[in-house]
Amino acid sequence: MNYTGIIVGLATFLIIGIFHPIVIKAEYYLGVKCWWIFMLAGIVLGVLSLTSEGLIVSSLLGVTAFSSFWSILELKQQKERVRKGWFPEGPGHNK
Repeated sequence: MNYTGIIVGLATFLIIGIFHPIVIKAEYYLGVKCWWIFMLAGIVLGVLSLTSEGLIVSSLLGVTAFSSFWSILELKQQKERVRKGWFPEGPGHNK
């Protein structure tokens, strides 16, 4: 049996699940101005994915890289959710 797909699928599910609260906390404490951190992380992880030799490791680095890129969009959407009152406004917001 080949467990690669199951391992990558489960890890992808966990990575996406971990990024959700990271985005919420980042927007709360830093605001959307921290988008560049996610961009930098995505670029670094993408390069590491390209240079990694193991299939599973390379796949998971790629998934994490693109989760970082997706988080930039989520930061902006989180700001809108805060504006609507769905989430509390944190110290990362300019008053």
